[in-house]
Amino acid sequence: MQPSTSNMNPRSLTACLAFLGVAFSFSVVMIGTTMPTPLYPIYREAFGFSQLMITIIFAAYAFGVIAALVATGRWSDQLGRRPLLLGGLLCSIVSDLVFWQTDGLAMILAGRVLSGISAGIFTGTATVAVLELAPPQWRERATFVATAANMGGLGLGPMLAGALSQYLPTPLVLTYLVHIGLAVLAFACVWLAPETVKKPTHPKLSLQRLNVPPDVRSVFVPAAIAGFAGFAVCGFFTSIAPAMMGNVLGYDNRLLIGVVAGSIFIASTLGQFLQGKLPLRLRLPIGCATLVAGVAPVALGIQMQSLALFMAGALIAGTGQGIAFRAGMGAIAEASPPEERAAVTSTFFIVAYIAISVPVIGIGLMASVISLKTTGFIFSVFVGFMAALALLILLKRGHHTN
Repeated sequence: MQPSTSNMNPRSLTACLAFLGVAFSFSVVMIGTTMPTPLYPIYREAFGFSQLMITIIFAAYAFGVIAALVATGRWSDQLGRRPLLLGGLLCSIVSDLVFWQTDGLAMILAGRVLSGISAGIFTGTATVAVLELAPPQWRERATFVATAANMGGLGLGPMLAGALSQYLPTPLVLTYLVHIGLAVLAFACVWLAPETVKKPTHPKLSLQRLNVPPDVRSVFVPAAIAGFAGFAVCGFFTSIAPAMMGNVLGYDNRLLIGVVAGSIFIASTLGQFLQGKLPLRLRLPIGCATLVAGVAPVALGIQMQSLALFMAGALIAGTGQGIAFRAGMGAIAEASPPEERAAVTSTFFIVAYIAISVPVIGIGLMASVISLKTTGFIFSVFVGFMAALALLILLKRGHHTN
């Protein structure tokens, strides 16, 4: 049972507030990265974008994430956590300002890249900062708090933007002004938080090295395949869901679009929580199997034009993605030598964000040739195949081990 704040001494209360403040800032940055999802139909109508262009706009975010992961992945050890987090929040705020003042494709792409850079900075640095700032009474739950801030923020972004854009005026302005307000509050939280790193006198900045040692590859490959499939589904729901909801399922309510798009991330948060309660050896296989089970209703929902099936598939697939992602990360971290752990983990994240971007561009290309309905069905089958392949590799490896 957690002690109440009334029983805490001032130092413990300050430590708890710093921990929650950085977790809040993590969530705010991730909210900003998915907020444009329910707004894509408005941009499409305003600027005449094709579905292919919408997917390219979405994918620009992933390239920003990858660039930031590689460039700044090791900087917080040299410069401190707070400077990197403050820089990430500034990128998020500038992204909002660019979107607010956008007059066409170039500014939208710039806004998405800046948003991706903010997320790339926060993905590694904020996770570590939350763990380091956790007070003793929160230590066991700190990893889940960081996970919930990350994936929960990604889920809340489309829901918040959907509600604001559906029921209040000037959606392409108000949505970003609200997020700027949240980001300013988050900036204050990080500014007031203590630094957790003892910075060297002469910092040495370098790129994050990517590497998977040969003795880690047997663990890395199935985890990476499962991660690729899971993140591809997340990319599908945050880039194609608005068009799928409107053109195939026949729903144009932006709050509903935001709820459907965000639900996969909320389910992922639940899956990451549940995986700790599963037997260690079965976590990744169960995650893969759940992901396969989830894409089946997604495919059927598209074919039968059923929102209930489509939504059920999002929830099941999201839960599987969460289980597989956290289990895969844990297995990779355990198998990696300490001196290689950061490089292997970064490589895993690069695979994940390639999965978010490249397949959705393929969807956009395919949808320009065949119907969006057929494209969505083919994509669901592809993701199911990837997750099933990871499951088969895991089962085969388990059989040889036994």
